[in-house]
Order: sequence, then structure tokens, then C-alpha cells
Amino acid sequence: MGDFVESGSRIISKALDDRIGCFIAMEALKRTKSTHELAFVFTVQEEIGTRGAKTAAYALEPDLAIAVDVTATGDTPKAHPMSIELGLGVGIKVLDHSMITSPQVKRWMAMVATENNIPFQWEVLEYGGTDSGAIHLSRGGVPSGVLSIPTRYVHSPAEMLDKRDVESAINLLVALLERATEL
Repeated sequence: MGDFVESGSRIISKALDDRIGCFIAMEALKRTKSTHELAFVFTVQEEIGTRGAKTAAYALEPDLAIAVDVTATGDTPKAHPMSIELGLGVGIKVLDHSMITSPQVKRWMAMVATENNIPFQWEVLEYGGTDSGAIHLSRGGVPSGVLSIPTRYVHSPAEMLDKRDVESAINLLVALLERATEL
């Protein structure tokens, strides 16, 4: 797994993509109070064709899917221009190369975040995709969204994230899971 460096609210480590997503899902599972059946899936091969997500979505036939993944930031001098920054909250995906999030799902996620005072940012990723890109096409279609963790230097040995964004992601995932019937 490797060591990490903590600098104020920032964590620097290798392979945060997507160890941090696993951590967020596990923390949300511990904190969620729901009478609904919840399935948490930790997939494989997202980077090479979302293979694990495809098979899991087909087998589980979910009513709703929320993926948790990292996303690039645009807040360093040589970064690709985008509006996501460290420390400003969890990203709610608008679109990426694999999907356009349903307006109904986006509105619901933003409404729950706003009502719970959870900071969030809109994410538009011009390249790449996430497991939701495969899940939303499964069987007859699955309403799907993505919570994105702003991360600098993705796919490098020194990825960097902000603990405040992680906590925002956990809080929003818990709130969404507890209010999933509203969608």
C-alpha cells in the first residue's frame, strides 16, 4: 500500500485512485442508516474498459448506482483547464467521455448536498470515464451518478487530495443513500 504524507489538510500518496473511493464507500456504509437493500461493489479494471462494473451491474440489476472515483483538478499552473479544485468540496459529475449524467440525478444530488450544507463542485471531465459509464447502460438502463474526489497528479506516484473533500464525499454519499427513494 505504501506510505503517505500529510500536509495540513492534504494527503499525498501513490494509488489514491481509487483507494480513496474504497475508503469513502466503507465509511459511508458504516454511517448509513437505511432500511433499503444496499450493495457496495468494489470493481476491477475500471481503467481498461470498466469490466468489473459491467458484470456487477448486470448481475445485481440495481435501481440506482453511485460511483465514487477521483477526478483531475485544474488548480495548478500546468493542469488541463477545468473548474475542479482541491478543498472546495466533492465533485458531482455532469459529464465525462463515458456518460452524461441524467439531469434528474444531478438535480437530486445537488439538492441533497445543498440541504445538508455539503460543499460540492460541478465536474465536467473532457477525457476518461468511470464505472457509471458502464452501469448506466446495463440491462434497461440504470439511473447513475458519480461523486468525484478532486485529486492532483492523478496516475502518478504522488497523487494529492484534500481531506475536506473526502469528508464531503462521505457525507454526501450517506445523505444520498438515506434519501435514495426521493429520486
